[in-house]
Amino acid sequence: MDKKPEAIAALDVGLKRIGVAITLDGCTILPQSAVLRKNRNQAARDIDAFLKEWQIARLVVGLPKGGSSEEEMERRVRHFVNLLSFEGDVEFVDESGSSVEAAERMRGVTRQRKDGRLDSIAAQLILERYLGF
Repeated sequence: MDKKPEAIAALDVGLKRIGVAITLDGCTILPQSAVLRKNRNQAARDIDAFLKEWQIARLVVGLPKGGSSEEEMERRVRHFVNLLSFEGDVEFVDESGSSVEAAERMRGVTRQRKDGRLDSIAAQLILERYLGF
């Protein structure tokens, strides 16, 4: 009997929005609605509820590499992840260029709005990289 693939979610943690993407089968990655951040506790509660609802077993979180604010952003991202009550595996991966690549992917598809779609496409790219797509 085949084992059911684990559900994996990816986060692109930003100061205003958190992009979210999931895979339930290890093959198809779907961007989800981004979480708008009013404050970090509210955002952590929203992410926790999402992870529980989808029965996520593994969480992949993008970390910014390079740039002048790399250390500060990494500290903020790790702090945010520590606020989660998630008990599954957490993996951190390099998210360098994911937002630029997400904007390229969306060019001509939709106008670049601040609605979080771009953030969730960046999360999709983070998960693709993690899975080796």
